[in-house]
Amino acid sequence: MKSVYGVQAVANDIEVKPATMRTDPEIARDIVNAMKLDLTVPDDRIKTGVHDGYVTLEGTVDWNFQRAGAEACARNVHGVRGVLNHIAIKPKVSAIEVTHNIEAALRRSAEVDSRRIAVSAHDGEVELNGSVRSWFEREEAERAAWAAPGVSEVIDHIAVVP
Repeated sequence: MKSVYGVQAVANDIEVKPATMRTDPEIARDIVNAMKLDLTVPDDRIKTGVHDGYVTLEGTVDWNFQRAGAEACARNVHGVRGVLNHIAIKPKVSAIEVTHNIEAALRRSAEVDSRRIAVSAHDGEVELNGSVRSWFEREEAERAAWAAPGVSEVIDHIAVVP
């Protein structure tokens, strides 16, 4: 439609409805049960709201994988139409510890030249600067940053310079 001559806007009012609609309380119950079964999700720290099949997740966790796990639990429940993940990652470690942990992980990695990457952390936010020789090396550095305890956000300013 967007490529048709003269069309300036498209309004998409198509709504897909499942053959059997589930109620919001049923969906909420199943999400809570799914989180209880998933050992990676601290279900006691996450609140779930459901309205018209749309799920809102709120709370705080220590790690990004816990946040992602909670969202996966919600998305996999039958009847969920969408998920808004407002779960915050609140670190329990100091910025200095976070920086040291990431720098140590980069030194241990055979895939990353740690001398070319500068790491700084503040309130769970990690910033990576420098240059690497490949996209794979850049992704490995970012993965190492996310794996450190207390990281709530990674800002990757690493340039790929072959």
